[in-house]
Amino acid sequence: QQLKSLIASAKTPAEHERIAQYYEAKAQNDLAQANEHAQMASQFKQNAVTSSPKWSTGTVNHCEYLAQSFTEDAAKMQALAQEHEQMALRAGGR
Repeated sequence: QQLKSLIASAKTPAEHERIAQYYEAKAQNDLAQANEHAQMASQFKQNAVTSSPKWSTGTVNHCEYLAQSFTEDAAKMQALAQEHEQMALRAGGR
């Protein structure tokens, strides 16, 4: 809620920097989650039981899906952070 309010009213470089920092932190968290799930998928693949066709949907495939999803979300968050960095520069140049 606080982020929504800040986004709606941000005018100063500091406000845009704060928003950018939030999005960058979120991107880093998403990347950490993606890496964790990619590692789990790799571990599941090495196990004959969890990589079997019977279990792979709930193990390998699930973790690979989450890794990809978190990676995509991180890219979106980084793009938003960059946008607010640019807004901060423009707001400072007035």
